[in-house]
Amino acid sequence: MKKIVLLALAIALVTAASIFWFGYRKLFQPCTSFNEEYRYLYIPTGAAFSEVCDSLLQLEAVSDTSGISWLAAKKNYIERVKPGKYRINKGSNLNSIINLLRSGNQEPVNVTFNQVRTPEELAGILSKTLEADSLSFIEVFTDEGLANAHGFTQDQFRLLFMPNTYEFFWNTDAMAFVDRMKKEYEKFWTEERKEKAATLGLNLNEVGILASVVKAETSKLDEAPEIAGVYLNRLRINMPLQADPTLIYATRDFDARRVKQGHIDYDSPYNTYKYAGLPPGPINYPEYMYIDAVLNARKNNFLYFCAKADMSGYHAFARTYEQHLVNAQSYRKVLNEMGITE
Repeated sequence: MKKIVLLALAIALVTAASIFWFGYRKLFQPCTSFNEEYRYLYIPTGAAFSEVCDSLLQLEAVSDTSGISWLAAKKNYIERVKPGKYRINKGSNLNSIINLLRSGNQEPVNVTFNQVRTPEELAGILSKTLEADSLSFIEVFTDEGLANAHGFTQDQFRLLFMPNTYEFFWNTDAMAFVDRMKKEYEKFWTEERKEKAATLGLNLNEVGILASVVKAETSKLDEAPEIAGVYLNRLRINMPLQADPTLIYATRDFDARRVKQGHIDYDSPYNTYKYAGLPPGPINYPEYMYIDAVLNARKNNFLYFCAKADMSGYHAFARTYEQHLVNAQSYRKVLNEMGITE
């Protein structure tokens, strides 16, 4: 009898050890089957645990969901799914995957935007990188009440969003994006920059609007302060800015390579040929470099400039209208020779 009991006990111990070993291997041996060093798992906002399981299967992070489901239940994850973008490394096991997802330690994404003119363009860029769709961004960007609450008119609201590369979490929504941009905006506008704006006789929004015009005029940062100086000269004597890019913006004729009479005749508050002073809002999203170019505008005696005939991208500056006409004629001649008529 004693031998039977000992045998039964031995069998039980072996069985228990086998079960433990099987369970241990199930939880701690590598469960991924992809060949890359890592893959990203995206968990949408509001996703259920069943959706997480489906995504893990599609990602080839697990071969079946029984083990991950059992462990998720044991670790109270099933009802606590956290959205985001998660990096699943090759060779991960069930335990490490659940621990990662429970922690909410998601991978940040880099969001870069520049060369943007309209809220619709910015919304399109953001929706390709972040979870939120473009419509939700557009609704926020065109919310007049929200713009006013941040110290802008609806036309000026774009000045809050300064082009650069930023780190966000993938599941950042439109309002959280605005909040982050507000912090970046306040960080940029130091007391020193505010004092420089006051010295120019401009408020922060006016500096940003002028910076957008300077940005549209030149891609050459080394001459941006010179162009800013010309525009400031015009503003001081109440001379129309006559900035061609404002005509392109007003008419939305963004493919135009030459300004024509139809652009000049178009009636819009953004037409700086018809209306003196700054337009009511920016004509693009100016980078901080162009804002600094305005704040550090070069003092000069120029009232005119046009693109150089050498097509270098730089500009020829003039003190008199007569000299400006000579420069402009040289440039138009080159455009004609190149067959650029539109």
